[in-house]
Amino acid sequence: MFRFKRSQRVQELLLEEISKLIQHGLKDPRIGFATVTGVELSDNLKHAKVHVSILGSAQEREDSIEGLDSAKGYIRSCLGKNLHIKFVPELHFRLDETADHVEKITKIISNFHHE
Repeated sequence: MFRFKRSQRVQELLLEEISKLIQHGLKDPRIGFATVTGVELSDNLKHAKVHVSILGSAQEREDSIEGLDSAKGYIRSCLGKNLHIKFVPELHFRLDETADHVEKITKIISNFHHE
């Protein structure tokens, strides 16, 4: 039970710090308006899936993910300095398409009510 609490705390810290870095620390022009929506940490705390919601076209989303992937080393080094944890997990950026699904469902429901 203690490990679960630790992994939850580390996930929350990672989410907060990565969000700050994306908003204020990265200068890559490929990265558009991106929001970190969640972090999934492996049981051994060595790998983290970072779910990112990105506004824009499919190409802009793809470019943003590529920009984030190329900035992994910088992000990890900043996390190591800021979080003071023994091991900074390997980051894997994933596109979070939840907002797209919500929009599609909303349109379907809206069209259903208008008929």
